[in-house]
Amino acid sequence: MEILAPAGGPEALRAAVFAGADAVYLGGPAFGARANAKNFSREELAQAVEFCHSRGVRVHVTVNILLKDQELEEALDFVRFLCRLPVDAVLVQDVGLFSLLRERAPQLPLHASTQMSLHTPQGVKLLWELGASRVVLARELSLEEIREIRQACPVELESFVHGALCMSVSGQCYFSALLGGRSGNRGSCAQPCRLPFAAPGGTGHDLSLKDLSFVKELGQLEQAGVCSAKIEGRMKRPEYVAAAVSACRRAAQGEAVPPQLLEDLQAVFSRSGFTKGYLTGERGASMFGVRRKEDVTGATEKVFSSLRGLYRGELARVPLSLTLTQEKGEILLQARDQEGREAVARGPVSEERAPLPRQRCIQQLEKTGGTPFYAAAVEAPEAGVPCGVSALNALRREALEQLLALRQEREPYPWREKSLGFAPHPRREGPLPLRAQFRQVEQLCPQAKACREIVLPLETELSRLEELGRQGWGPLLLDIPRALFGTENRTAQKIEQCIAAGFDQFLCGNLGAVALVRALGGTAHGSFSLNVTNTASLDFLQDLGLASGEVSFELTARETARLGGTLPRGLMVYGRQALMLVRNCPLANSPKGCLHCRKPGCLTDRKRKKFPVVCRDGESAEVLNSVPLWLGDLEKELLSLDFGVARFTVENSVECGRVLDALFRGETPDFDYTRGLFHRGVE
Repeated sequence: MEILAPAGGPEALRAAVFAGADAVYLGGPAFGARANAKNFSREELAQAVEFCHSRGVRVHVTVNILLKDQELEEALDFVRFLCRLPVDAVLVQDVGLFSLLRERAPQLPLHASTQMSLHTPQGVKLLWELGASRVVLARELSLEEIREIRQACPVELESFVHGALCMSVSGQCYFSALLGGRSGNRGSCAQPCRLPFAAPGGTGHDLSLKDLSFVKELGQLEQAGVCSAKIEGRMKRPEYVAAAVSACRRAAQGEAVPPQLLEDLQAVFSRSGFTKGYLTGERGASMFGVRRKEDVTGATEKVFSSLRGLYRGELARVPLSLTLTQEKGEILLQARDQEGREAVARGPVSEERAPLPRQRCIQQLEKTGGTPFYAAAVEAPEAGVPCGVSALNALRREALEQLLALRQEREPYPWREKSLGFAPHPRREGPLPLRAQFRQVEQLCPQAKACREIVLPLETELSRLEELGRQGWGPLLLDIPRALFGTENRTAQKIEQCIAAGFDQFLCGNLGAVALVRALGGTAHGSFSLNVTNTASLDFLQDLGLASGEVSFELTARETARLGGTLPRGLMVYGRQALMLVRNCPLANSPKGCLHCRKPGCLTDRKRKKFPVVCRDGESAEVLNSVPLWLGDLEKELLSLDFGVARFTVENSVECGRVLDALFRGETPDFDYTRGLFHRGVE
């Protein structure tokens, strides 16, 4: 397996490479999901690529945040620079940028970031068909679910094996954005989940998971079809990087990982120890943990000093053959690597000296310490060569330096220049049409009949849908769960049944759902969690065949109004915004475990604010904001939209009706509400 290490800065990069990483991932001066890491300037990136390539280490650069229209040109210019270096892959979250790069740099390997929330066979297959060479899997998958994905398509699969676990599915967390304006989807997460949030009977830190460690079980991941073992930690110290790489390298080679190394790895950073995460298929209270005093004090200078020894010197990792010959009064030393690169050093014959014996020549040439090379084969004349040891050493140094420089040279990826040139979107005339989305059918109210569309859960019984159709409710859209872990086949069967009964319009909150609807012949509409923040993403959805798309609620009024393209678009104008999508419910962090809630539970923060938690069919849950969003009285700021979305979660039927009445009249409500990010935006 490839051992893929984080490099938050030059020192961590050196630690990763010298400790034995096969590849590193790092960020440039912008557009990376770890904005607070040291990261690399363009000059440092060029140096990093040369350093890594000369040692046979691949470099993956993160351009994995959601982008706004005004940032696309700069992001494209940055990737154009990466193509010239060239890097070995670029990690991308934004589907708009993904599509633009496939047009402009068709040979550049693109990796679908874990921020794309890919966790189903058909979702992964869709990205592979669109041109992704690798998919970084969602961290919530089990080994069995990874096997199912492996069987669906031949794309490379990358999985996290060590490091921090987010409570939310990556790419589906808006907690930091909505509470503090720092977007996790933009690389600026403030980690509010590590603060006290209390569930009934919980520990008081019920949004905080232990760190993952699946190091000793790397063989199981490889058998499941994973080709790259990824270590989390671009914000971590070099000693942490070296320890994790060293442990993973031993495990990948089938060696026993020294107990002391595992102890040091836990000492340098952990949260109440480690968990094997979702990979084992087990969830519940055992996965929760926080940074305790003993977790902090375990990271002593003695531990750090020991771990620095793992990367104090070069790791001899590049095999080469050395051939020593004598011809026409010169001594020639040829150095050749496995890829066929060849360097030749030349020196004069020393007539005054007796020939240095063949075996002594070989011994000297094998001394490649302090370089990344080791001599896999050495040839020398039977009669030796007439030169001194120091002269032979100089030839060896010169040949290896030449070969090191040759290994830095790579052909750049071709780049196709193309103007963005987005078509402007026409402004709407007349009142804002509404799409009313209900968590359960019992919330339906008479006012919903005046809405342009009604959205109900896919799980709604077919007989009830048919009854609503006969009563004139509709048009009806069926909301596919945002989390489809291990349930793709069951979901596909339900979609097929609905289409056969005449219900062929579906709301899709992830790319896996889009792939299913496309394959089964239904019509897909995009929900907010597809994270549309630019015109290129709207065009991407339109090219996939979607009939409409909901744009991200992380956009401001001005940013929303500037979106171009022709795909009909909407925005949430009422509802408790989803702060997190979770597979391990925070309400399960209690001695009773999962409570199988029939009605919404809640979390309480340190300011005594209540955050509802809504379960979806026992498979996932959403943590909702403490107050609902309200944009219903901002008609003039919504003219660029084709529809508004009223999303009902914890309201009863009467409350739903009152909200719709106020929306139709464009009133300011008589309850506490928030404008969300519509005016203040995000970092």
